[in-house]
Amino acid sequence: MKKVMLVEDEELILQGIRNIIDWEALGLDVVHMAHNGKEALSLWEKEPVDLVVTDVEMPVMNGLNLLKEIRSRNERVRFVILTGYDEFEYARKAIQLDVEDYILKPIDEEQLEAVAKKALLKLQEMDQDNARKMEDRIGWQKFLEGGSGEEERKTFLSLLPKVKKAELLSAAVMKIDSRSMRKGDMSELLSILQEEACRVIHLKADTLLLIECFSTDYTWNGGEGETARKIRSEIHSRFSYLQNRLESELGIFTFIGIGPSFTDYETLPEVYREAMRMQKYRMLDGYGSCVDENHIKNRGSKDVAIDETQLRKMILQKDRDGAINYIEDLFINNIRKDADVNNLYQTALKIAMLLWDIKGEYKLEEKNMQDLSDMVEGIYGAEDIFGLKAMFISEISEIITYLHTENSAYTPVVKQIMTEVQKNYKEELSLKTLAYKYHMNASYLGQIFQKEVGCSFTQYLSNIKNGIAKDLILNTNRRINDIAQEVGYTDTSYFYRKFKQCYGVSPASLREMKKY
Repeated sequence: MKKVMLVEDEELILQGIRNIIDWEALGLDVVHMAHNGKEALSLWEKEPVDLVVTDVEMPVMNGLNLLKEIRSRNERVRFVILTGYDEFEYARKAIQLDVEDYILKPIDEEQLEAVAKKALLKLQEMDQDNARKMEDRIGWQKFLEGGSGEEERKTFLSLLPKVKKAELLSAAVMKIDSRSMRKGDMSELLSILQEEACRVIHLKADTLLLIECFSTDYTWNGGEGETARKIRSEIHSRFSYLQNRLESELGIFTFIGIGPSFTDYETLPEVYREAMRMQKYRMLDGYGSCVDENHIKNRGSKDVAIDETQLRKMILQKDRDGAINYIEDLFINNIRKDADVNNLYQTALKIAMLLWDIKGEYKLEEKNMQDLSDMVEGIYGAEDIFGLKAMFISEISEIITYLHTENSAYTPVVKQIMTEVQKNYKEELSLKTLAYKYHMNASYLGQIFQKEVGCSFTQYLSNIKNGIAKDLILNTNRRINDIAQEVGYTDTSYFYRKFKQCYGVSPASLREMKKY
């Protein structure tokens, strides 16, 4: 059943909407009832619904603002607006916001039921359309990966544009930086590409396969001669032009991996695999780059120098700043753009193995931390070198925090303070008030804490808050402002600064990485 939320500030009317029609008989389940937009938005974030029936004029947050807030989070949700005669013109604005319909009060039973059925039909059509698109994408993916049967293969080959005698084909995989996308951008992006390219195949939400046909005076027979170089240069210029147009007109950043040229669609799966192989260079080159075999063949193969003994020592000594600075320097200063990307992955895997070894040695595997397979997946799923760096900084910070917590050599008063922080981190805690509580000199208590825990009381409190905030960012869809308040930060900008100091990445960027 599809889920419904009813929003109306007058309780009597709210109950009337709930009971005026048989929602369940229509295949709709009323899961939320709210009295204003703010309350409704909070309920929606806990359990999203498919259909919202809301009044226009309400205290705290009105119906149109509620519509905008939910629509910014999910474009699929359907809306029905309720309005009085004196609010009619005001409610008409809702038409521009893609509402299903608006109903004048007093509410007519038959009209409400008809509108609800209309909304349900629209939801079903949208779901079927999405399923068809997904089926189409899965089919293309299967064909390109060589998993289609003979009949399926012939079907997909027949969908590709005809090739003229003097034409040469080229295929490229375009990866879109979702962070640069806004609502409605995808349709404009596809419109530009379909205008420019022979064929655009939408494989994933952020991944496209572009097939271009080039008219050429050259006779193509592969090889590495001057003719081949001219053709590769022409193809690279063409895809670079597409990339630059998307960036200049829409502000959308992409990374394009170009496969080898070909003359027969039968070889498209092989070309696709080569184009996908180029995608791993996004890690070094970043979005805004267009890469083919010619651009990577002269890259060095020298290993990146990593001192595993030094990094291990800093982690076990709980030198958070030292370990983080080491990772920063390693990935930002010592890895050149013209390096071989395989060596970058080898370096990242060495660090992952080192961290896993430390977790095993200090029995941290049972904690709520990434296991080795999670880290490996994170390495190969990182969008760029900055995402890779942020992942390791976050993991090292977690390990050092657990090493602090698990150390049993603390004096009783330090243990009490740590327990109090973990329980009351939301409160205004300070070393001065805790020293007074435990009848100690604040300066002396600070020295003991620093010596035993390995960081100042202020830093420890910040680490605990940021650790809890990190879990909420990754495991809930709550707004970051609300999370900051939840962990005791009244100033969101200050929370951003402290969080980035701890994990090397902002809260918003961390959530984006999780989406990827």
